[in-house]
Amino acid sequence: MAEITKKTTIGEVLARDLKTAQYFLDMGMHCLGCPSSQGESIEDACAVHGTDADELVAKLNAFFSESK
Repeated sequence: MAEITKKTTIGEVLARDLKTAQYFLDMGMHCLGCPSSQGESIEDACAVHGTDADELVAKLNAFFSESK
């Protein structure tokens, strides 16, 4: 499975595992149900919400590596 990057869209992450929604919610991204958020990159979403994209990417990759 491909590694998550800052260019990965929110929709791609959620499609791999809906449990990842909690990582977005924990960082203040409560817009996951919005259709436009599905095509937004992690980098863009973090910029809008003032959060650290690198931190979120690291958490998501750790989650997926533990899920193997």
